[in-house]
Amino acid sequence: MGKRYLIDTNVVVDFSVNRLSGKGKKLVMECIDTDPCISIITKIELLGFSLVTQEIKDFVKSSLIVGLSEEIVDETIALRKSYKIQLPDAIIALTAIVSNFALLTRNFSDFKKIKNLSVVDLYKLS
Repeated sequence: MGKRYLIDTNVVVDFSVNRLSGKGKKLVMECIDTDPCISIITKIELLGFSLVTQEIKDFVKSSLIVGLSEEIVDETIALRKSYKIQLPDAIIALTAIVSNFALLTRNFSDFKKIKNLSVVDLYKLS
């Protein structure tokens, strides 16, 4: 596949309920089949739902979970001082940047202003 992707929580949810189509669905399927990567925040969000399907549990278990390094923490602090952004989104953005991943998300508008972040809006690929 070449490029590596960090999969945002909303993408996992949308994929699991068959809300994606076309090129977006194909790209997520390729990521899941070859190199699924999520941030620790996505793991917490996915497994923190009141009802968690076995499919979601299996996906999280098979994924590379990128944790919080000192670099991600320090860069998240700097980002929050520069932009009005929710803490989970800031951590996810900096996880992608520090890890040199493109971010797969539905919430393009939440991330579009962050420098050095490559964002893929799956709904624009269809």
